[in-house]
Amino acid sequence: MSITNEQELAGMQKASEAVACTLREMIRYAQPGMTTKDLDEYGAKILSDFGARSAPYLTYGFPGWTCISVDNEFCHGIPTDKRVLQEGDLINIDVSAELNGYWSDNGSSFVIGKDLNGHQKLVDASRDILKKTISHIKGGVKIADIGFLMETEAKKRGFKVIKNLGGHGIGRSLHEQPDELMNYRNRYDSRRFKKNSVVAIETFISTSSNIAVELNDGWTMVGNKGGYMAQHEHTIVITDGAPIILTEMNDILN
Repeated sequence: MSITNEQELAGMQKASEAVACTLREMIRYAQPGMTTKDLDEYGAKILSDFGARSAPYLTYGFPGWTCISVDNEFCHGIPTDKRVLQEGDLINIDVSAELNGYWSDNGSSFVIGKDLNGHQKLVDASRDILKKTISHIKGGVKIADIGFLMETEAKKRGFKVIKNLGGHGIGRSLHEQPDELMNYRNRYDSRRFKKNSVVAIETFISTSSNIAVELNDGWTMVGNKGGYMAQHEHTIVITDGAPIILTEMNDILN
C-alpha cells in the first residue's frame, strides 16, 4: 500500500494502534502457568474492543486470533489449552488484524519470567537488529542492502538468519508488494523501498537453523536444524528520512 492522503494514514494508524496495544498487553499479561489459549483469548478481547478482526483467521483460516509460538516453535504456533507456559520459556507473539479495511502487523519474542535457559541474548539481538534496520530504511534504499545489514548484524552476534521467512508490504491486505523482505542479501533483487509505501519489517534470528519447516499441524514452523528463533516486527511508513513506525506503541524496542 502507498499512503496518498491523510485519510489513509489515519486508517493505518488506527489499525496499527489496535495490533500494537494488543501485543503490548499480551506480553504484560503472559505468565507461567497459563495456557497459550488463555493468552490468545485475552488478546482476542482487546482486538474485539477495537473492532478489529484477526488477520491470519480472515486470510488463511488460522485456528486462533494470534500466533503464539513457544521455545523450539519458530512461528505460526496455534494457541491451545494443552500448552502451559513455563518460567524461562521463549515466547513469540505475532498480532495482525484488519480494522475498517486497513491491515497492520507486529510481533515480538520475549522470555517469560527469569531467563533460566539463556534465551535473552537471542531476544536482545533480534530487537537490536530490528531497531538498526528500521533506522536505515528510507525511500530509494535497496531492499537487498537492508537484508545484508540484518544478516551481517546477526553474524556479528554469533547467530544465523532464517532464509525462507521475510517481511512484506501491508495495508489493504495482510501480504502485499513488496513481498520477500528477507533477512539476507539476495543479489538478484534490484528493488528499492518506495517513499510513502507501508511495509511490515521483521527479523528472523536463529541459533542453529537457516530454514523454517512446517509441522504436521499445517501451521507451526520449526528450524530445519533445531534450535531457537527470535522475531520482532513493526509496521512502518517509508519516508525520505526516518520511517513512521505505526506500531511504535507496542514498546518492543524499548
